[in-house]
Amino acid sequence: MAEEIKKKREGQGARRERPVKIDDGLDKRLVHVRRVNKVVKGGRTMRFSALVVIGDGKGNVGMGMGKANEVPNAIDKATVVAKKNMKAVSIVDGTIPHETVGKYSTTSILMMPAPVGHGVIAGGAARAVLEVAGVKNIVTKIHGSTNRINVVRATLNGLLSLKTREEIAARRGKKPEEI
Repeated sequence: MAEEIKKKREGQGARRERPVKIDDGLDKRLVHVRRVNKVVKGGRTMRFSALVVIGDGKGNVGMGMGKANEVPNAIDKATVVAKKNMKAVSIVDGTIPHETVGKYSTTSILMMPAPVGHGVIAGGAARAVLEVAGVKNIVTKIHGSTNRINVVRATLNGLLSLKTREEIAARRGKKPEEI
């Protein structure tokens, strides 16, 4: 009798293993989860909104937002959206090619290249975007609103505005040495 109870208890408290997901070489960062309410006739309906940043560490980065009744479902939706929205970013020797300012709404972020070994000097939301993009050395300063969603979008806008010397030379029809 005692052995049966013991076996039953072991089975009750045992953790189920999570399904193994296929590693696609992408780094995923959960930046923000918030609880949102919708007021309806019968009361309030509670849902969760998630902001996810995804990148391959080689210059591709994307962001996505998802909303669902449960947090894991919201994160999964945001991840799917982030994978669809991946864009290429110009990175030279682990840093950005030149100084830039990214803007979104009332948020602006100043991004400056840094020498090797300096590291990523950035706030939480901006740091997540820069690390998944593969930037190793950079200095940033956020001005205005520090809302995480706006900071992520401003950082992406700044990164997407970057152009390498070769890209600028090709647009002008010149050689990179002439610029």
